[in-house]
Amino acid sequence: MEQHYDGIVPAAELNERVGKLQRAMQGRVDGALIIQKTDLFYFASTAQQGWLYVPATGAPLLLIFKDYQRACAESAWEQVASLASAKKLPAMLAEYGYPAPKVLGLELDVLPANLYFSYRQIFADAEIVDIAHDIRLVRAVKSLYEVEMIRRAARCSDQVFAKVPEILAEGKPEVAAAGELEGFARSLGHQGIVRMRLWGGELFYGHLMSGDAAAVPSYLASPTGGAGVSPLVSQGAGFRPIDRNEPILVDYVFALNGYCADHARIFCIGRLSDELLAAHEAMLDLQQQMKSAARPGARTGELYEQMITRADELGYGDRFMGVGERRIRFTGHGVGLELDEYPFIAKGQKMELATGMVLALEPKVIFPGRGVVGIENTHLVGEDGLESLTSSPESVISLAG
Repeated sequence: MEQHYDGIVPAAELNERVGKLQRAMQGRVDGALIIQKTDLFYFASTAQQGWLYVPATGAPLLLIFKDYQRACAESAWEQVASLASAKKLPAMLAEYGYPAPKVLGLELDVLPANLYFSYRQIFADAEIVDIAHDIRLVRAVKSLYEVEMIRRAARCSDQVFAKVPEILAEGKPEVAAAGELEGFARSLGHQGIVRMRLWGGELFYGHLMSGDAAAVPSYLASPTGGAGVSPLVSQGAGFRPIDRNEPILVDYVFALNGYCADHARIFCIGRLSDELLAAHEAMLDLQQQMKSAARPGARTGELYEQMITRADELGYGDRFMGVGERRIRFTGHGVGLELDEYPFIAKGQKMELATGMVLALEPKVIFPGRGVVGIENTHLVGEDGLESLTSSPESVISLAG
C-alpha cells in the first residue's frame, strides 16, 4: 500500500517511537516528561506548547497549553488534554490514573535551569534524572518513514544545488546570491528553521561563502565560518562580492516537514588553481574510503581517527577541518529533525554505527586567506556501508564568466 508523508506522523510510527523509549526506561525511570519542541514533535507529531508524559508502561498523555485544537489535529494520540499551568501536572497525571513517579526523566541537556528548579518543586517527591541520552539514542536510528522523509529533503536539496549556477555571478555580493538561493529553497517547501540541539547552536538555511571569506573562523561548531552580515550573526554570507577563480562554498541544509538533508559543494566562476583542485579531489578520495568503512558496528571515534590519518597521508593534516588549536574535532554528524543528532564522527566517541542511522560526512580543507574546498553529503548507514542520499555532482563545478 502506498504511504503518504505530509508531516503528520502516523499513529503506528508514534507507538513504535514511544515503545523504544519505554524499553530504555525500564527499571530506571517511572515516567518521562517530554518538553523540548523537537522531542515533543518526534514523540507526539506536534510542536504546540505543552508536555508529553510517557510512563514506563502504558499509553502516554499529551497535555497542551497552546494551541489545544491544533495539537489534537496534528497528533494521533488519543489522550490529549488542555492544561493551563505546569503546576497542575501532578494532579492531571493522577486524574488520568498514572501513579506519581518516584523517578522522573527530563531532557536536562536542553532544559533551562529555571525550569529545572520549577519542576523540582512541582514534583517534590520525585528524583529527577536526565532522559536526554536515551531519547537521542532512540532518535539516532531512523525508521523507514523517517528515511523516506530525509530522502524527500535530499531530493529537494539536489534541486537547490542545481539552481546555483543560475544565481552565481561575478561581482554579486554573497548575501544577494544567498537570498536568491534561499528564496528558491523556500518555494520548494523549505521550512526556514533549521533546528539544532546544541545550546547556542543556530543556522539560517546554510552558508554561501566565496574565496577567503569561507575560511574566516566563527563561533559556529563548523570547520568553516564566514563573515556574516553583523558581529552578532558572524557566520555565513556577507557583503563580499563574488570573484573569479576562487572557491565558492555552498553548504546548505534542506529542512522539509521537519527532516534535514545536509549538503555542500564547491563552485567556481572560471577555474581554481591546481593546488585547490587537488585538495578537493583528496577530500573526495577520503569520502569514498569512509563510505565503505562506515558500516554497522564501526566505532565513530575510530572512523574519525581514520579520516584524520588519511588526511595527513594525503598532505592536508594541518588544514583538515580547520587550522590551529581550535580546529573542529569532528568530521561528521547525525541528521534528522535536528542538524546535530547522534552519532558524531568525532574524537573519542565510542558509539557504534547501526543500520538506519543517517549522518552527514563533511571532509573539508581550509586555506586561510584563500578559501575552502571539500564535500558534504547526507548518507544512510546500510549493511554494506554508506548510501549517499544527496546526489549532485561532486567535483568542483566551474562556471563560465
